[in-house]
Amino acid sequence: MEVDVRETERRNAATWRMRLAPYIVPDLKRSVWQAASTAALFAGAWALMYASLAVSYWLTLLLAVPTAFLLIRLFIIQHDCGHGAFFRSSRAAEVVGSILGVLTLTPYHYWKKTHAMHHATTGNLEHRGFGDIKTLTVDEYLGLARWERFKYRVYRHPVVLFGIGAVLHFFVLHRIPTIVPKTWVRERRSILWTDVGLAGFIVAMGTLVGFRELLLVQLPVALLSTSIGVWLFYVQHQFEPTYWEHDARWVYDDAALLGSSYYRLPNLLQWATGNIGLHHIHHLNARIPNYRLQDAMDHHPELRQVATLTLKESFRCVRLVLWDERTKKLVPFPRGERAVAGAR
Repeated sequence: MEVDVRETERRNAATWRMRLAPYIVPDLKRSVWQAASTAALFAGAWALMYASLAVSYWLTLLLAVPTAFLLIRLFIIQHDCGHGAFFRSSRAAEVVGSILGVLTLTPYHYWKKTHAMHHATTGNLEHRGFGDIKTLTVDEYLGLARWERFKYRVYRHPVVLFGIGAVLHFFVLHRIPTIVPKTWVRERRSILWTDVGLAGFIVAMGTLVGFRELLLVQLPVALLSTSIGVWLFYVQHQFEPTYWEHDARWVYDDAALLGSSYYRLPNLLQWATGNIGLHHIHHLNARIPNYRLQDAMDHHPELRQVATLTLKESFRCVRLVLWDERTKKLVPFPRGERAVAGAR
């Protein structure tokens, strides 16, 4: 007897929605405290960097590391606002998310829409696109012309993906309203107004502390935070064993539990990254505030029985660049591509 995959998906999703329902209601006091305390810590760290310019720029760069992680924590708050997980009021979420978008170089409504598309289609081979790191199957890669294979190899190189590509994505692409379709009116306006806010921030801070000083402090923080952000997103979905399926067999809960990692970080890093390492729970129900993800896992021990990455283990994920549909695994680039292509 054939199983109706879509019906099974609906039943599974309904089950998890029911089990995780107690965790989805935002606590206004906790949300306000998290936002205010993180913003205060970020401002304090930024001020220390500015003060350190008079001592040593090496000290300034050292201080850029914790400051960048605090900016990541602010991004997680923006991220929760986009999911409707941080405030009950959508207006409050829009205001806070849009303001934070200036600091994180991420237009709020543009990111909110593309990220929702990511959640709705992660692990679906027919819906790779917005909000994802480009991933080809082995057959797709071997079917490309040599120049196209070279471009994909360059794109997936760590220096490009976590360095040059991260800079281009956040510093350049996020400044251009035309990167989205004309019909995305709200998203285009979000990009434009974020640019206006960013220009205002640069002028105000440059006038206050000096444009040279602003550059020396803010640039390393922005560069580090964008690279860290791309890295976090990468290891949340590019790991082994993971989940990719064609549309007919794709199941939402399976994509969440099997295709999103549990990135088990040291306590301080878990705090700094807003519990985003508990990514499988976040994908099961994106309405859970970041400060309740750990509670959800503590009360549902079976949520620990998923693919788990430690910080050390996660670095091995960089070599996983293609999805092999035969073995159902992410694999490195093949050696002897011509011979492999002929054999397939």
